[in-house]
Amino acid sequence: MLLKDMIESQGKWLFKRRGYIPLVFVPVLLTSLTKFEYPGGLHKYDLLWEMFTLSISLFGLVIRAYTIGYAPSGTSGRHTKKQRATTLNTKGMYSVTRNPLYLGNFFAMLGVAMFPRLWWIVVLYMAGFWLHYERVIAYEEDFLKEKFGEEYEEYCRKTPVFIPKFNLWKSPDTSFSFRRVLRKEYSSLFCLILAFLCMEMISDYMVSRKIVFDPVWSVIFVITLILTGIIKVLKKYGKLLTEAG
Repeated sequence: MLLKDMIESQGKWLFKRRGYIPLVFVPVLLTSLTKFEYPGGLHKYDLLWEMFTLSISLFGLVIRAYTIGYAPSGTSGRHTKKQRATTLNTKGMYSVTRNPLYLGNFFAMLGVAMFPRLWWIVVLYMAGFWLHYERVIAYEEDFLKEKFGEEYEEYCRKTPVFIPKFNLWKSPDTSFSFRRVLRKEYSSLFCLILAFLCMEMISDYMVSRKIVFDPVWSVIFVITLILTGIIKVLKKYGKLLTEAG
């Protein structure tokens, strides 16, 4: 098998499981917290660092939200069984990078990887991210090239794979849909906050040897939990999050 074909074959396998692959990193994170210490021996410094890493992760979700909010119907989906694309999106975030959602994923998970304050965790995360998404992107691009032909090849010639080139910006044709963002991304926010809460509780336990419910993180989690519950109810029973088409 040619190397190109092997990478695309691996990408297909990873594409179908890309929602679960990050869980492989969980044991590494848990191991890294076994010798956790507060920076300078003070919890307030640790809380400042946690808020910093959370802001990086939230920045990743903002990138995803901005991309999805302007994405036309038939693009930027969460499907995993097979590739789907009814139109080629080249406006908005897709005009500066071919993979804005994966760029958002990178920052969302980077904040989590930075939480333990260990450089090797970040390096390991970056290496794993690249090996994973390089193959997924290769598989997706093969599909898009076959579906859209020269139009997609021309798009690839001028648009970077991952690192944005902002001078290429083209305004979206569609208006921003906050309802679409809530409908599609509420679970991402909940999982992210839950991950941070768990790491916070584990790290505090490693220092104090007792279960501690930090008031800041408790409030953040409760607010997120309430919002998640409201959105789930509206999504299932209401029409507030429904869009025409």
